[in-house]
Amino acid sequence: MHGNRTGGRRCVCDKHAGSGTIKKYRYKQIKETITRAGCNYLDNLEGEYFMFKQKKSSLWKKGAAFCLVASMLLVSACSSGQGQSSQGQSEQPQYPTRQIEGIVPFGAGGGTDLVARAIATVAEKQLGQPVNITNKPGATGTVGTKYVYDKDADGHTLLFSAENPTVYGVLKLSERSFEEFYPVHIMGRGLAAITVHENSKYKTMTDLMNDVKANPGDIKMGTTGPGGLSYMVTAMISQSENAEFNMVPYDGEGPIVTALLGNHIDVSIVSLSKAIENAKGGKVRVLAVVNNEKAEELPDVPAITEELPDMAKFLPWGPFYGVWVKKEAPDHVKQSLEKAFAEASKDADYQALLKNLAIIPMGISGAEAEKFWRDQQSISAWLLQDTGAAKVSPETLNIPRKQ
Repeated sequence: MHGNRTGGRRCVCDKHAGSGTIKKYRYKQIKETITRAGCNYLDNLEGEYFMFKQKKSSLWKKGAAFCLVASMLLVSACSSGQGQSSQGQSEQPQYPTRQIEGIVPFGAGGGTDLVARAIATVAEKQLGQPVNITNKPGATGTVGTKYVYDKDADGHTLLFSAENPTVYGVLKLSERSFEEFYPVHIMGRGLAAITVHENSKYKTMTDLMNDVKANPGDIKMGTTGPGGLSYMVTAMISQSENAEFNMVPYDGEGPIVTALLGNHIDVSIVSLSKAIENAKGGKVRVLAVVNNEKAEELPDVPAITEELPDMAKFLPWGPFYGVWVKKEAPDHVKQSLEKAFAEASKDADYQALLKNLAIIPMGISGAEAEKFWRDQQSISAWLLQDTGAAKVSPETLNIPRKQ
């Protein structure tokens, strides 16, 4: 009988080498075993043990019965206590335990800031703690991004960002990028639009491109510099159509629109929301939406692929907005955040804001979100490489060219 195992424990009966009795110290060993198992239900154990000793049976029966009784006591005594212990161990640590700091690495009032504040207001109700949005602009978003990276990976500091970190590496702006973060929720993506002055001679994209090809390097395109929306779309058009613009740099979308309205440039590429705003005011004409299908906000404006079909290899592409947590954050933190922001994205007021900003809702997270931003990164990084603007080759950074 010695050496058997009952309930996963070694049999506690005495050796049967003719001892003839079950020694009292075995009770002490059982008690210690149960105590080590975390059980507090020992009240009946001593009585069961000595009642057993009074039974008249052979030594073998004594040993067998004792092992059975001990095993049953271990199971019955521990079932409730260990059940409660297991339940406690399976419960996830509480999160969040204090207010959450949401960092927007750009200035107040921009698209990233507006979307972040709208969804954070709803998500905090799901999380049970405030989500306070703080703007930390500077250096194309690298200042705020590094700030979040330098914080603990406990989920109490979140990054609310646009697409900019996808090109930090190739532009050598920062060692920090989306590689160091987990995509909790990508709220949506924006579209770009090709606009000209309302009195421009260009009525369609075909008109514009015919003139660009006939006069390479003469048609003035307002851009915001490498990595910016207008620069990237201009690079796409130039590459797909083998055309050359005269790229005139400006410090932001506002100055570009001002230059267009003042006839200092011939064409501009701006966010769809800005294009709609100026088109409704009768200031600009929208030639195309940079997408592979029309935008519902401008049903009479063609998708750029209708006139420039080779642009399809770069699309869908555009600004996007999401919330990230440090990659090392515990799984239960990631899951709590994903659930909270997924629920928040259903809010009617939040959805209305996305519509007003002409942002296409996405509501993706985890692996799906990571694939999305990596595809966007591939397009952007290799465009910068092909135009000579990249300072570090995408190949060096293990960024594959999208096929």
